[in-house]
This record gives sequence, structure tokens and C-alpha cells, in this order.
Amino acid sequence: MAVIQEYKCPCCGGAIAFDSTIQKMKCPYCDTEFEMETLEDYDKELKTERPDDMKWETASGNEWQNEETEGLRSYVCKSCGGEIVGDENTAATSCPFCGNPVVVMGQFSGAWKPDYVIPFKLDKKAAKAALRKHYEGKRLLPKVFKDENHIDEIKGVYVPFWLFDADADANMRYKATQTRVWSDSQYYYTETSYFAISRGGRIGFERVPVDGSKKVPDDLMESIEPFDFSEAVDFQTAYLAGYLADKYDVDVEQSIKRANERIRRSTEEAFEATVQGYATVTKEAGSIQLCNSKVKYALFPVWLLSTTWNGQNYLFAMNGQSGKMVGDLPLDQSAYRKWLFGLTGIIGAAVFATSYLLWLLLL
Repeated sequence: MAVIQEYKCPCCGGAIAFDSTIQKMKCPYCDTEFEMETLEDYDKELKTERPDDMKWETASGNEWQNEETEGLRSYVCKSCGGEIVGDENTAATSCPFCGNPVVVMGQFSGAWKPDYVIPFKLDKKAAKAALRKHYEGKRLLPKVFKDENHIDEIKGVYVPFWLFDADADANMRYKATQTRVWSDSQYYYTETSYFAISRGGRIGFERVPVDGSKKVPDDLMESIEPFDFSEAVDFQTAYLAGYLADKYDVDVEQSIKRANERIRRSTEEAFEATVQGYATVTKEAGSIQLCNSKVKYALFPVWLLSTTWNGQNYLFAMNGQSGKMVGDLPLDQSAYRKWLFGLTGIIGAAVFATSYLLWLLLL
């Protein structure tokens, strides 16, 4: 029994057939012509496409030793549920994430021990100065944010991060077009050429960071990146002295999805950047396979300040290494109304003066 090979048009998806007149394959829907060899190569490529394989090796990392946790204490916030770690000299403090009091719960216990830590490079004095500068010139900011006692509550916290290393083998397929326009004495003509483009290769990723804390929004942490990993050192509990450490509540398995999203986005952008010289480029398909994957656990230095205003929590974060600061600021409605009333009065007076002057000129 004979098997009839059926081809789909790469341009419009319609069924195509051999045209004996031109001795080529031709699509009856969009009139695109193809060499048989071209279609066979295209069909082979479609059959060899593989699905994504973005799995990670997540064997347990370093374990805490009993002697290492002797000087550590765990604090739990009754309001947001955040758990922070400090040394035995740290007094009961307020939660750096929501500002509510925390209570000592006893000896610290944990699963993964950090592999690395980036020590704080900027002290509390520098953090307070940066926060004042962040507030500078914002006249409609509620007074509580500018209060010196409030600024003094900023806390140095080591935020947990999962660091993902992997090589990404990727194959991407694109549809591209080029357009040619010309005219004669009677008509304008447009010719559109279609191209099937393939890209394949490997990209290496090192230390793709995903924060391991639910209390700190992902976009906030990504906004204060990057951290300079060249200054990271092997973790020792001595680096926690005088600071707090957030205990991760997003484990490595839960962080894989976000790591894969970042790797996929970077890979697709890198491959698409190589497709140039076309009027339009559309990705049709693609697959990524990860290999040589490994995960490490690290603590990154962040200065945090939490403030509640009108029942809403505002969290400010500063990179404890570079000084980059981010955070949303509220608007004092009372001050805004006064400012708007004053501005309206000024505009009204200016309009009246201009109208009066025009009236005098027309007399």
C-alpha cells in the first residue's frame, strides 16, 4: 500500500501539492512556491523537535551541624508568619517585613545551610542616608516616613537566595518576512517573501538568582539586583553578628519555576537577536534542554524598612552591597488637597491677570 506524503505550507498552513507546470510544490491558498528538497528538510526538522526538558538536580545541600546553631536564635512574627534568625545577643525586635513585634521561639533549627554569603558592605549609617535621599523633595509624603525615629528602624537582613547554574541547549524556529514594493505607470506592487529560520546552540547560565522568601516580593528583590558575587565568601555564622537572617520559606523545588522563566526569557532573547535583516520575525516553536544543572543556597545583604500607613504596608529595600534602593511611596491626601487648592488658586490668579491685561490692550 502506497503512503502519500502530505506537506503543510510553512507560510499559511494550507495543504500543498506538486505543480507539474512549474515543477515545484505550490500552495493553492497563498501561491507560495517551494522546492521539494526545501520541504523535505523542513519536514525532517519538525519531526526532530523535542519538548522542553528543564529539570534540576536538587539533592540536599549542606546540612547544619549542632555546634553551628548553638549561638543562633529563631524569631517568629505572629502577624505575617515571617521567621528570622539572629545571634544570641539579638534582643527581641520588630519584624523587618511588617513592623510588628516578634518573640523569641528558642533554638534555631533549619534544613539547608547556606553555601555562600555576601557580607554587608554598607552600614546602617549609609542606609539611613540613602533613605533620606530617597524621601528628598517629596513634599506630599506623609510625615511619619520622614520622622527620624522611623528611619532609625531600618534593619540589615540577609535575604535567602537560590542560585541556579545550568547549560541550556536550545533549538528555535522562526517565521520571517521581507517585503519589496515597486510601481509602474498603472499599479503599485508588493511582494512578500517568507523564510523559515532555525537557530540552535548552547548558552551557559551561572548563579541565576531566585529569592527564597515569601515576605519579600520577587519584583522588589529583582529591582535591587545585581549583587556582585565576586565578593561572596563561604558561609560562616560569624557574618550574622549584628544582623538578622531571613529563613527561607520558599524551598528549592518551589523556586525552579521562576528560575526556568528567567532562563527561558534570556535564552529566547539571545537567539532572537541573531535573526536580523527581516521586516518581521515571529517565533514559531522552540525547545530548551538543561544539562549540568546545580543549585546553591546563598544569603544576600539587604537593608529593609517596613512602614504601615492607612492600613497598608510599604516595604523599602536597599542593596546592602551597591546601595540601590527601591520602594513605593504613599501620598498624603490631606497635603495633596492643600497643594492642589493652592495650585488651583495660582492658576486662577494667572488666568485672571492674563485676561485683564488682554482687556486693557483691546481698549
